[in-house]
Amino acid sequence: MTPIEDTASPDDINRELSLLSFHRRVQAMAEDGSIPLLERLRYICIAASNLDEFFQVRYASVRHKLRYGIRLPERDSMNIQELSTAISKQTHTMMHDQYQILNRRLIPSLLNEGIHFLRRDKWNEEQWAWLKRYFRRELQPLISPLGIDPAHPFPRVANKSLHFIVSLRGHDAFGREHHLAMVPAPRSLPRLIQLPESVSSSPHDFVFLSSIMHAFVDDMFQGMTVTGCYQFRLLRDTELYLDEEEMDDLKLALKGGLQRERKFGHAIRLEVADNCPQDLVQYLLDMFELSEQDLYQVHGPVDLARLASAYDMADRPELKFPPFIPGAIAHLGHSDHMFEAIARQDILLHHPFHSLQPVIALLEQAAKDPSVLAIKQTLYRTGDNSPLVAVLVRAARLGKEVTVAIELRARFDEEDNIELAERLQDAGASVVYGVVGYKTHAKMLMIVRREGKKLRRYVHLGTGNYHFQTSRAYTDIGLLTADEAIGEDVHLMFHQLTGLGQMPRMRKLIASPFSLAKQIISWIDGEAELAKAGKHGRIIAKMNGLEEPKVIESLYRASQAGVKITLIVRGICCLRPSIAGLSDNIEVYSVLGRFLEHTRIFYFGNNGASKLYCASADWMDRNLNARVETCFPIENTQLKRQLIRQGLRTYLREKRFTWRLHSDGSYIKLRGKKAESGAQDVLLAELTLHTS
Repeated sequence: MTPIEDTASPDDINRELSLLSFHRRVQAMAEDGSIPLLERLRYICIAASNLDEFFQVRYASVRHKLRYGIRLPERDSMNIQELSTAISKQTHTMMHDQYQILNRRLIPSLLNEGIHFLRRDKWNEEQWAWLKRYFRRELQPLISPLGIDPAHPFPRVANKSLHFIVSLRGHDAFGREHHLAMVPAPRSLPRLIQLPESVSSSPHDFVFLSSIMHAFVDDMFQGMTVTGCYQFRLLRDTELYLDEEEMDDLKLALKGGLQRERKFGHAIRLEVADNCPQDLVQYLLDMFELSEQDLYQVHGPVDLARLASAYDMADRPELKFPPFIPGAIAHLGHSDHMFEAIARQDILLHHPFHSLQPVIALLEQAAKDPSVLAIKQTLYRTGDNSPLVAVLVRAARLGKEVTVAIELRARFDEEDNIELAERLQDAGASVVYGVVGYKTHAKMLMIVRREGKKLRRYVHLGTGNYHFQTSRAYTDIGLLTADEAIGEDVHLMFHQLTGLGQMPRMRKLIASPFSLAKQIISWIDGEAELAKAGKHGRIIAKMNGLEEPKVIESLYRASQAGVKITLIVRGICCLRPSIAGLSDNIEVYSVLGRFLEHTRIFYFGNNGASKLYCASADWMDRNLNARVETCFPIENTQLKRQLIRQGLRTYLREKRFTWRLHSDGSYIKLRGKKAESGAQDVLLAELTLHTS
């Protein structure tokens, strides 16, 4: 074996290109004929939405570095210009493929199932008449055409908004000769309109908003001749560049930044219909100060993500995943006293196969229980009309000491979280916004209850957000416990979030940015030392992303020492596996499925005395060094065995939606029979109640 210290690490897989690989894997789900048809449509919408976010956040960051001459880390094999070019090449291919999948596979298959996206040349007379009435009644009153001339300069175009550029001939009512106009489509308008049964040829006839706008654009320019109408959409840099050290009030600064920067940040991508003439395309590029590299010409409606409404409107359950009812926890049953159940034994929740309802029930009972004195919780994303937030508001109004740490900077949820903070404050809760410079990403709930002469803490820790909707769509782990040491540790964590002072040593929890990175490396190095001593070293870890350089180096060292390492990394993975003499003992897999894989589970064999942890953190630099995160042990023997089997080994055994990462950065889908179950299918069958 090559000595560890003499082996130079290879260049890491680039973070942004690895993320694009994940988006391609999601996109590939839309091509899988074993998946129900409307779910495949939903996957293409998810892939389009993912790519939008990639541009607005990750590619925008690359362009920001390019603009200001910021270099990539030394471990990266390419410079910033090469990376920008590589991203452009891959994203052009991905968007082209998205429309190919939509136009050549999904739309024809949907047509065969009686779900029609009607083009203008397919409208009959009755449909033309109905759509004209719809345009004049529902659309035209909301639309404000914008002429472009010296008195009407080129308008500001908001991020992700649908627009039409219109070429004209003739004079208007004032005798002015116009050649160009802009027509913005209000975001309140639906992108898909379902025709009523009276004019439909099938129960599910849909028309694109863009088709209606094209068909009746003449009505917006009376007396003039419309010579062309072409849809386009602009994406902008949505990063909020706030100097937190210089601000007095994070909430006020965010409110200003959201209005100023998110809607009108630097232009980053121009998406235009592919029939738009070159002179108009160039005009738009010039107006937005973009190059040909930033141009994406598409054959079909811009903003594929908005097609997701067809999934909701089409009442075709046989073309969707079968519904299910989350399974019950045997130990919990239908307990109307959560405190007694948790005091008897730790409870493990495996979402979405188990519901988030036990956590809500715990809060509801805490709000009414006169023995409960205080409730403390972190909130990152909660969703609309959250039942959990409603309970916190009620508890505060009932006089409980409610303290909530809300992360205002949860990307794209900032406005919702500001409103949430104000709602809780109005109810009498104490609200803090976390720690300057560190996003609060930990998922913690603590309830303090008087029992006899002492206070007892009841705790929920999780890998995912307190979000009722995503708890039905993401796989996550939650632990309900009355463990005294964990309760004390969570108490200390809340002190750090709400107060000041040094972080004392904790007994069972490990937290970032204090000690989690060092502890993970220590666990990995511990397995390496066991292997060097001829003992059994084993690591299995499941997470969403792996990018932190020191953790990657420690994994390479462990591999060289002979530790067998299996990583299940859903998205970004910068480690290169299967390199002789360096990482030949490391295997990396990515698993997709019906649900978004979101659990973080870390198993260390420890020569038979295994250790098992769950965490809110991935093995990413941001999670380990720039966020407040928690990592907690699973110590109950029964729950430990259960989670190892369900959360790790099931995923290593099932191959249906599994890709393997190779050393060159490519992912190859494992060959499995179409009829065989994926890991999520196995867990659905084992843990839930199906309704069909």
